[in-house]
Amino acid sequence: MKKDILKTLFLLLIISLITACSSQSNTYRLTKNYKPDDIKLYKTIVALDSAFFQAYNTCNLNLDKYSSFYAEEIEFYHDNGGFMNSKKEIVEGTKKNICGKVTRELVKGSIEVYPIKNFGAIEIGLHKFHNSQEPNSIPSVARFTIIWKKINNDWKIIKVISLH
Repeated sequence: MKKDILKTLFLLLIISLITACSSQSNTYRLTKNYKPDDIKLYKTIVALDSAFFQAYNTCNLNLDKYSSFYAEEIEFYHDNGGFMNSKKEIVEGTKKNICGKVTRELVKGSIEVYPIKNFGAIEIGLHKFHNSQEPNSIPSVARFTIIWKKINNDWKIIKVISLH
């Protein structure tokens, strides 16, 4: 009887640990106890992130949609690729190196949004990239920062910092 109780308690402990670990692995926060300052802005930026990366993930079908998210004065900082400030070059590089080859997956629960008064917002988060050219590779979690500028009720990406 004592063995059965101990077995049951041990199983419950294992199940609790597995549940805790799996829930932590599916949700990440960059800042402990992050809560949006402006929930409406937060939801807007999360929706924009989703739409932008849907266009990124399907850019081989509609490169113009992907391109439309960038401001003309875009600055793109990539730890491996360097600095680019030509929208045309960024889009051409995406077409050549990404479209039909790479997809982005947002790390669930990782986005943080901070308002910038009279300008727009800063989005910080975590994501993974899957390369169809390397199907056995395991994507690592990477940080990103996107600065969104509100221009005449339209949101544009003005700066990107992508760290791998």
